[in-house]
Amino acid sequence: MITEAPSSDDLRRQMTDALEAAGCIRSAAWRDAFLNVARETFVPHYTVRVQGKLHRYRHGDPAWLVMAYRDVSLLTQTNADGTTTSSSTQPSLMAQMLEALDVRDGDQVLEIGAGTGYNAALLSHRLGADHVVTIDVDPELVAAARTRLSEAGYEPTLIAGDGTAGHPARAPYDRLLATCGVHRIPTPWLEQLRPGAVIVANIGCGLARLVIEEGGARGRFLPGLITFLNARPTPDALPTPAQRLVQPMLTWSGRTREITVPAGLDTTGHQFLASLLHPGVTEFALMNGDRQLRCLFDPDTSSWARISMTGVVTARLDHGGPRDLWAEREPLLTHWRDSGRPGPDRYGLTVSATGAHTLWLDEPEGPSWRLPV
Repeated sequence: MITEAPSSDDLRRQMTDALEAAGCIRSAAWRDAFLNVARETFVPHYTVRVQGKLHRYRHGDPAWLVMAYRDVSLLTQTNADGTTTSSSTQPSLMAQMLEALDVRDGDQVLEIGAGTGYNAALLSHRLGADHVVTIDVDPELVAAARTRLSEAGYEPTLIAGDGTAGHPARAPYDRLLATCGVHRIPTPWLEQLRPGAVIVANIGCGLARLVIEEGGARGRFLPGLITFLNARPTPDALPTPAQRLVQPMLTWSGRTREITVPAGLDTTGHQFLASLLHPGVTEFALMNGDRQLRCLFDPDTSSWARISMTGVVTARLDHGGPRDLWAEREPLLTHWRDSGRPGPDRYGLTVSATGAHTLWLDEPEGPSWRLPV
C-alpha cells in the first residue's frame, strides 16, 4: 500500500495542534498565524542536532519537509569554526514567547534577531507587516530573510545593524521581542519603548517578561531555561569556542583551595543564577582521566576556575586571574539552596533608567542582588 507523503498544510496543522495541546499556543490569533505561515519557506537547508550528531537536510531531501515541522531548533548558518551563527528557534518556544508578548491590534513591534525571517512572518501575519521592524547584525541574513518574507507575502521593515541599539527611527514601540540572547537589557531599548510596553527577552539562561515603567522596566522570569545565540555588535564578534580553552584549562596552575558546593553544578538553579551573575563567562565540562572538571573562563580579565568534585558537596578549586569567579557566585547559590531551591519563575528583575539590573526573589521588596554590569 502506497501512502502519500504529508503536505505542508498537513504538517503545519499537526504542528499547530500539538503546540496548542501543549499549552504553548493559547489564542486563536497565534493559532491562525502558525497555521498560515509556512516554515519551510524560510529554511531551504538546515542542520538538526540529534543525540550529539548533526544531520543535514536540503530542499528536495525526502525528510526535509517533515523535519522542518518537528519541534526542534534548526541550525541554518555556521562559521569556519563550526560555530552556529543563526538558527530557526524551536516552534514551541517561539509560540510561548509570542504569547508572552501579549500583542494587541495596532501595536508596533521591534524584533531583535531577524534570523531566517520566520518569526517576523508570524508577527506580520498577526499584526500586519507595516507594524513590524526586525533587525539582524548579519547583512547576508537580512537579505535572505527579505527575499523569503517577500515570497511568503510579507514585507516588514528589515534593518542590518546592531540590534542592541534598536531602531530609533520607528520608535516608540509597544512591544520588543528579542530572539537572541543578551547579557543585560540595553538602555536604547528602554528609551525606544512606550510606558507600559512589554519586553520578552532571553537574559542569561532565563526568559524574562518585563514591563516599561518610570524609564526602566520590571517583571519576572518565565519557567524553564533557554539559551539563544547571543546578540553581537558585528557579525564577527563571537565568543572564544570552548574547544580552544580545553588544553589551557588542563595545564594552567594557580591558587588552590577546598570548597563546599551548595548547588549541583548541573542543577537548574546553578545554571540560571550563574548565567545572570556571570553572563560573559564561558563555562564547560571536560574529562581529565576519570575526573570531570567544571571550567570557568572570563575573557575580559583572563580569570579562570577549575572545579573537581571530591565528594557529594566538596570540591577542589584551582583558580587564577584577578577575579575569584567561584567566590562571586557562591553566596547566591547558597541563598538559592537555603530558600528551598526556587525555580526561575520565582525570580524577577528590575532594570533602572540608568541600566542597573537588580535580581530579586518572589517580590521586588524581597531578597535582592545587584547584578554586575
